[in-house]
Amino acid sequence: MSKKIRKRVSEKAGLPPGSLVYIGAEKQQKHLVELISYTNSEYFFYSSENVDEVLKKINPAHQSWFNVVGLTQIETISKIGNYFSLHHLLLEDILNTDQRAKSDVYEQQISITLKVLNKLENENIEYEQISFVLGKNYIISFQEKEGDMFSNIRNRLNTTGSNVRNKNTEYLFYRLLDHVVDSYFSILEKLGERIELLENEMNKPNRISVNKIHELRRELIIIRKNIYPLREALNKLIKDDAGLLSLETERYLGDVYDHCLIIIETLETYRELASGLTEFYMSTVSNKMNEVIKTLTIISTIFIPLTFLVGVYGMNFKYMPEIDKPYAYPIVWGIMLLIAVAMLVYFKVKKWL
Repeated sequence: MSKKIRKRVSEKAGLPPGSLVYIGAEKQQKHLVELISYTNSEYFFYSSENVDEVLKKINPAHQSWFNVVGLTQIETISKIGNYFSLHHLLLEDILNTDQRAKSDVYEQQISITLKVLNKLENENIEYEQISFVLGKNYIISFQEKEGDMFSNIRNRLNTTGSNVRNKNTEYLFYRLLDHVVDSYFSILEKLGERIELLENEMNKPNRISVNKIHELRRELIIIRKNIYPLREALNKLIKDDAGLLSLETERYLGDVYDHCLIIIETLETYRELASGLTEFYMSTVSNKMNEVIKTLTIISTIFIPLTFLVGVYGMNFKYMPEIDKPYAYPIVWGIMLLIAVAMLVYFKVKKWL
């Protein structure tokens, strides 16, 4: 959690539950309110920075998708909450971008908050919170950042005869959730490619490799933190929807839940592989160090008897019979070379070399 977010959390200390305070990065966000209103035969789109103008365009007889981009405008969030009778605790959760995925069931509404993961060009992962509120004939989405990750769904809504156009907002709710969860697969695919590259680099590991492994493990921990709670949130929607969802929608959400389980299992596999890469790196470094130590030990062992001979004949005694021999010097050299060769052969036989 950044210092900016910590500061925002501290600002809520002492405030009553349901107080609307934006908790997130301190930066300028684009603010926009969008409305898609549709039936089987009609489609209407309107967007504005003025929330009052957009609210006036809502047709109760149509299915409506109300999308809010940017969470820093507290007044806008409050007006939307009043118009749709959203619980004050729900609005508080929407504005808190530093929380785990969760779902809640109210008298006439269902809500879920989760994280969207976006892969940037520099291989970093960007996190964005998005919240969905499902009511009768309407769905509201709250996006933290600018960007249209649901362009495919928007295009389908604008296509006469499409499933999402012909069905109610429950189906749209499912499609939006399914799109977010399926986007995790592309992130995991990129992480899988990075793991394969790191496995290849382990043939010649270096400090850069271990830094990449640590960065990968850090990202996996953060992704796990954001995805794991989603399993519980989806399970709660399926089993405790207070009769607000049809049986068909529950089955659709069950499919999203299954995808979530697959993602979690894949994530756990990647975490184990990343841990294995760390252990492999440490083992490789240790083996290289052992090889160096073994080489130095063999060299030292060979020189021990040679040093002994040199030490003996280097003593300054007045009488040493071998010194007067004409071939004493080459004989000593021959003995020393013979000892060195014999020791090397012995080490080779013992497979120490």
